[in-house]
Amino acid sequence: MAQPLMPHATASWLVDNTSLSFEQIAIFCGLHILEVQAIADDTAATKLAGRDPVRAGELTLEEIEKGQKDPNYRLAIQITPEQHRRPKGPRYTPISRRQNKPDGIAWIIANHPKISDGQISKLIGTTRETIAKIRNRTHFNMINIVPKDPVTLGLTSQRELDAVVAKLDKDKEKEEPSPFDATLAGEREAMIRYLHRKRENQERTAEEIHASEQESQYKGFVDPFSKKK
Repeated sequence: MAQPLMPHATASWLVDNTSLSFEQIAIFCGLHILEVQAIADDTAATKLAGRDPVRAGELTLEEIEKGQKDPNYRLAIQITPEQHRRPKGPRYTPISRRQNKPDGIAWIIANHPKISDGQISKLIGTTRETIAKIRNRTHFNMINIVPKDPVTLGLTSQRELDAVVAKLDKDKEKEEPSPFDATLAGEREAMIRYLHRKRENQERTAEEIHASEQESQYKGFVDPFSKKK
């Protein structure tokens, strides 16, 4: 079954902007219902920025309304025609838009600081030297640079930008343990500590019983070889 490009970000948007059930959102995004619950409770490892599936062309308002009216309704993703891949090589940017590149670079750096200079270079079609100067705020025109969405400026497509962000999120999920894994690990450690304490108490109780039996066995015993004064 087809899924949104960025399932966690899409789930976050649906939780905040619709009355769909967690189960409906989980099925549509291909997530576990507990993951959706964690997003709703803000207990996920990081607060996700919502991604509008309607604007991305993956869902329609009519589908959302059907789902809100019927809790058993399963949302159907809208499959858009696959776009032609851009050929390899430097991205061509019309002359009228080239002056907007610094604004687009500044927007990506501000909103997605983990995106590498190489990825920004491919998205916008600029040099790493220019990106480094904007990062370090040493660009000659830094005072006039205003961060603006590169998609709105026409420097890249929403699909290409989402693909880069999705890859970063996927790599981060591999590096960082899931909050559910951390919870299970904590419960496991607590159970191990409980069992250790229980075993220690059992051993202590057994020793006390043994000592008590020995004391009762020799209670009242008189040494026949002892002499009374």
